[in-house]
Amino acid sequence: MGSKVLGCKRKLKTLSSMAVSPFRNLTWQNLVQTEKKKTMLRVICSRRGDPIFPPITKFSSADHRKQKMDGMEAEPPAKNRKSKKKRIGLGISCMLNTEVASVLAVLRRPPPDPMAAQFLSQEESYDTALVHTFKSLRTLVFNPPQDWQTMDPAVYLTPFLDVIQSDDIPAAATTIALYSVLKILNVGIFDERTTGARDAINSVVMGITGCRLERTDPVSEDAVMMRILQILTAIMRHQAAVLLTDQAVCTVVNACFQVVQQSASRGDLLQRSARYTMHELVRMIFAKLQDIEVSPDQESETDIDDADFDGNLDSGYGIRCAVDIFHFLCSLLNVVEVVESEGNLYRTSDEDVQLFALVLINSAIELSGDAIGDHPKLLRMIQDDLFHHLVHYGTSSSPLVLSMICSTVLNIYHFLRRFVRLQLEAFFKFVLLRVASAGISTQLQEVAIEGIIDFCRQPTFIIEAYVNYDCDPLCINVFEETAKLLCKLSFPGASPSPSLQAQAFEGLVGIIHNIAENINREGDSTPSGPYPVHLTEYSKFWMDKPLDGSEASISYLRTRKAQKRKLLIAGNHYTRDDKKGLEYLRLSLMFPDPPDPRDYAFFFRFTPGLDKTMIGDYLGDPDEFHIQVLKEFTCTFEFSGMILDTALRTYLATFRLPGESQKIQRILEAFSEQFYEQQPSDIFAGKDAVFVLCYSLIMLNTDQHNHQVKKKMTEEEFIRNNRAINAGQDLPREYLSELFQSIASKAISLFGQTGQPEMNPGLWVELMGASKLLQPFHLCDFDRRLGRDMFSSVAGPAVAALTAFFEQSDEDEMFHECVETLISVARIAQYGLEDTLDEMIASLCKCSTLLNPYASSEETLFAFSHDLKPRMAVLAVFSIANNFGSAIHGAWRPILDCLLKLKKLKLLPPSVIELDSSFSDSEQSRNDGSGGSGGGVIFPSSSSQDQRSRQQSSTSMISKFTHFLSLDSMEESLQLGLNEFEQNQKVIKQCQIGSIFTNSWNLSDETLLYLGRSLIFASAGKGQKFATPVEEEETIEFCWDLIAALSFANINRLQNFWPAYHENLLEVIHFPLFSPIPFAEKVIIALFRICLKLLSSARIDKLPEELIFKSINLMWTIDKQILDTCCESITKSVSKILFEYPANLQSFLGWKSVLHLLSISGRHLETYDQGVETLIMLISDQTHVSRTNYAFCIDCAFGFVALKNSPLEKNVKILDLLAESVTLLIDWYKNYSDPGSSANFSTASTGSNPDISPSTFSINLFIKLGEAFRKTSLARREEIRNHAIKSLQKSFELAQELDFSPANCLNCFNLVVFAMVDDLHEKMIEYSRREGAEREVRSMEGTLMLAMELLTDVYLQFLKQIAASPGFRTFWLGVLRRMDTCMKADLGVYGETKLQEVIPGFLKKMITRMKGDEVLVQKEDDDLFEITYIQIQWIAPSLKEELFPELEI
Repeated sequence: MGSKVLGCKRKLKTLSSMAVSPFRNLTWQNLVQTEKKKTMLRVICSRRGDPIFPPITKFSSADHRKQKMDGMEAEPPAKNRKSKKKRIGLGISCMLNTEVASVLAVLRRPPPDPMAAQFLSQEESYDTALVHTFKSLRTLVFNPPQDWQTMDPAVYLTPFLDVIQSDDIPAAATTIALYSVLKILNVGIFDERTTGARDAINSVVMGITGCRLERTDPVSEDAVMMRILQILTAIMRHQAAVLLTDQAVCTVVNACFQVVQQSASRGDLLQRSARYTMHELVRMIFAKLQDIEVSPDQESETDIDDADFDGNLDSGYGIRCAVDIFHFLCSLLNVVEVVESEGNLYRTSDEDVQLFALVLINSAIELSGDAIGDHPKLLRMIQDDLFHHLVHYGTSSSPLVLSMICSTVLNIYHFLRRFVRLQLEAFFKFVLLRVASAGISTQLQEVAIEGIIDFCRQPTFIIEAYVNYDCDPLCINVFEETAKLLCKLSFPGASPSPSLQAQAFEGLVGIIHNIAENINREGDSTPSGPYPVHLTEYSKFWMDKPLDGSEASISYLRTRKAQKRKLLIAGNHYTRDDKKGLEYLRLSLMFPDPPDPRDYAFFFRFTPGLDKTMIGDYLGDPDEFHIQVLKEFTCTFEFSGMILDTALRTYLATFRLPGESQKIQRILEAFSEQFYEQQPSDIFAGKDAVFVLCYSLIMLNTDQHNHQVKKKMTEEEFIRNNRAINAGQDLPREYLSELFQSIASKAISLFGQTGQPEMNPGLWVELMGASKLLQPFHLCDFDRRLGRDMFSSVAGPAVAALTAFFEQSDEDEMFHECVETLISVARIAQYGLEDTLDEMIASLCKCSTLLNPYASSEETLFAFSHDLKPRMAVLAVFSIANNFGSAIHGAWRPILDCLLKLKKLKLLPPSVIELDSSFSDSEQSRNDGSGGSGGGVIFPSSSSQDQRSRQQSSTSMISKFTHFLSLDSMEESLQLGLNEFEQNQKVIKQCQIGSIFTNSWNLSDETLLYLGRSLIFASAGKGQKFATPVEEEETIEFCWDLIAALSFANINRLQNFWPAYHENLLEVIHFPLFSPIPFAEKVIIALFRICLKLLSSARIDKLPEELIFKSINLMWTIDKQILDTCCESITKSVSKILFEYPANLQSFLGWKSVLHLLSISGRHLETYDQGVETLIMLISDQTHVSRTNYAFCIDCAFGFVALKNSPLEKNVKILDLLAESVTLLIDWYKNYSDPGSSANFSTASTGSNPDISPSTFSINLFIKLGEAFRKTSLARREEIRNHAIKSLQKSFELAQELDFSPANCLNCFNLVVFAMVDDLHEKMIEYSRREGAEREVRSMEGTLMLAMELLTDVYLQFLKQIAASPGFRTFWLGVLRRMDTCMKADLGVYGETKLQEVIPGFLKKMITRMKGDEVLVQKEDDDLFEITYIQIQWIAPSLKEELFPELEI
């Protein structure tokens, strides 16, 4: 027979004879020795193409020949089952008979080589042992009929397996035997419950992997290997596969991989089939991992090489084979191939194998899911081996490999992120962020950015990255660095390619939308403050604790982030001045007092950006505290598992070794002690040996890598120099040799690592050690406060990138995307990021082209009308102002500049806001209803209903912009017949500008201050250029219409913001070149509108009213000409207040201002009638005349009376009403509880002290009234003077019920009566000295007569009280003196005064009454009687005898 060779199946035979773990000792150098020229790996993932072989459906006896059974007539159940079983057995018998016949036919075929055939006898050709076995099986098939499903499968499998494993069987027979085995497995003759199934299924594995095949043509060999692949798949899919041992499963996978490896030099079909089969095998094996129970033996992470994981070999394969296979797959990532180039050999990673391994690893992780976390050995492999390879090859691989690495890490994140916190950080730090920021090629950058975006697309990644890394002072800022990188690359001109810029922009947009959607979720009741977080006490920033999602955990995270910011600031200070940096840490409560060395150690160890030279100098200082810091600093390193040079490299990479030998010694001593404590005791005898060897390594490093050293130290010299340093013994030669080779090949950086650190074995070992101590990855939900803090860390770059992208982009779709993202920024910024929102709005306003100072109005209008970008910017600005106005502060100024520019371009509708109709019943009910309490102050930002409305409105803005982009096209506008002006108005209408002000009730107090300030300054011309005076007036009026609307909407909390508005008005007055006209004219009109709105409803708090009137008074006092130019408007407002809202006018300042302005209305003919009628109505009604306003009513009334040429009847009416108002004084005296006033206002109006009594208060008001009458008695018109005196007399008559004390009476006389007589007498004498003034003299004389008569009557009315006064004598002499003065009045050329005729009668009347009341009687101790007698002799001698007859006798 022809010679046979092993071929591919002989290789499988060799692999099947491996030990329990077939992958343990696999050397990959053997795998790459085959002659092949590898091409780029074709994508073989089942996800990316159709499988070569469709899955084979398992044969089920329950539905065998279902179609035939369905066509048969129903039979009795027992008979049916028996018949069905019989038919199944017969079918199996026929199938086996056919397969046996096929194999026998080939075995009986003579050899194709005649030379070989002559050496074989007929018996040798046909009567072999194999033929005899098949004949026996054939005999058993039908005689008798067999129950194959209960028979031991070895009976009918062994003949075929013997053929497959035989060396002297033709290739055709082997092929047919393989097909027969495949057919038997697919038919499903036996299952896991069949006797002997375990041995049978495992024997099939050994038989197939030990297949022997005669070398034939490549096509036939490929067909055989394809058949073997199918059998391997069928084995794993078979019901009895659960009985396979771990060794058998590993053998199956190993055999399949050998086919994969050998198929590289064969046809493409075989290669694709082999890889697909490998993929399916891995999927089936790791899919079972979910069902494997965790045994107690797996609780530890110790290495388990040969022990059975499940503890029972009879239980089938389990975690053991999964661990071996996964370890094998991980090792594939480190496969290298030797490439010859220019005569040199280079070792490079085998990209083809790496891709294939990554596909299989991905499948294993996808199917195992989080079940891997239940198996420590497998989990440890992912944490250490797999991640180490991924990080190592991530930065130096091709785009395709990097893409697969990113997918693998993403899958690990999905299922196992709880266990790989530091590994994920390392992947971002050393791979994604590094490649994406400065990749070797643009393609690699794009892959890295795509990997970052894939992570950011996960709903919780950004918040989890922020919580686990950005809030940990010992970790890098994964979220912040990622977001800033995306901002940088999306900025126009910063990316090497447009596609990379588009990718980065997509990622940035996704992050912002994610934060916005979660920070503003409907129904989220979590608090939204405080912002920012302030440290109030010291806490150890390097101490981590578990998180549980509670309120305390959120506060803890925010505090940790604040500490991290403080550390970075301190690091910046420390680099410039170490003392200031450390002092800052102490003052900011990052360091305790007294200081803790461990805080210093962690600050030096983990704060990025510190000067490494300064750290080295500090650590080497001999001060005791510095030595403690050095010790704690060294304790932060984990040297377990490191060789000495790796540990030393890791240690010295964190600082620059000082140059002073004593400092170096202290540092190396600390290192040696820490290294020795963490190393096994089988190498070093003590820390002194480590210390000496460290010095030796540093010297070797200098020797090997200093260019000035010509003769380099050899390995033998290095070993010889370190003899007997280990407690008198030598260190292992192999150990020293390894150290020498490591130092010689790569120098130790003694001066601190510069630039970005590279991942090295030391760092990885340290990372793995730290991962055992660090808290696991925290899975968390979104929190509003953390979301705000997240965005605040990248707000500046994000807004700059978005606005720049919007400004540079030319595509409508990009406009839409940018605006949507900017709105999302606004949704975030409303939670304490006002500066960010201001910056964004300012940029959008610039994009609107409305604020271009160099463009004319025509150019601006043209740009706005013909470019979508400015219109989108304007729509975005006003939409943000409508929905997020509470978060806008300084940006109100550019918003108003845009608004005024639109008005100048006549793009605004005729009335942006309707002040008369803006406040409907619903607004009134909001002001008067539950919206306020107490003083009527509303805080809408704290209302959940308002929050929901803002959420709904902000969400609806997206549809608004979609609608705008879909409808506002030039073509559709033309179809609708719209011209440019109408198109522009359509855009402005969508802006809903008026609602910004009419709905401003939901703005915060702080926002109202900014908005009002901007409006007031804009109305004063700040930042504006007025072409004409008319434009200036229109601008002022427009701005104050907006302020009025703002005040109307917030009338219930006017006291919160109007003081600031008043201060702004004071600032405006002091502006350079300020002109009160027309500014004050327009302002005072708007202020009265606000005042009317304020007084339209009753309020408890009087402060808002006082604030408004304070501003009104300020305006008219700037230039009193305003009172003349605005008199008509002021009179209407004042009249409306007094007619409609007098009951709501409560303040002292309010009544004073209103009545003062009312009195001014009489100066103008067009307003006199309205003003006087208002006054007459107020006084005559008496309902709203109170203690507060009575004095002002008097002033206002006599202001009208004193007017020249005023109607006499009106003046008489006013004087009569004032006289009758004394009844009010009596009522107030009797009932001192007027609800419309308070003692404070009353005392202020009268100038009395706060403790004034009711009687004194009424008397003071009466005196005020009397003084007014006194002044009126000097009027030019005689009728007015005389009627004033009569009214005063009437007032005294009505005031009888007031409690006039002697002092009050004397005071009243002195201030009113005496003063009036004196003034009239003086006036009369003055007129008498003028030429041609006889009429005036006589008229004044008549008035003086009335005054003297008033004096007499009032004196007699209050004689009793006056006489009781201690000053009566002086008072009486004053009366007599005035009588004498009038009697002797000299009228000059106008003759004698008629007063001489009436004065004696007045004296007689008074003295007679005094004597009758015994006030004037002779007393020994009182000379009043005698003095009176003497004065009468001088005044009216004719009365002497009549009045004092007793003295004449």
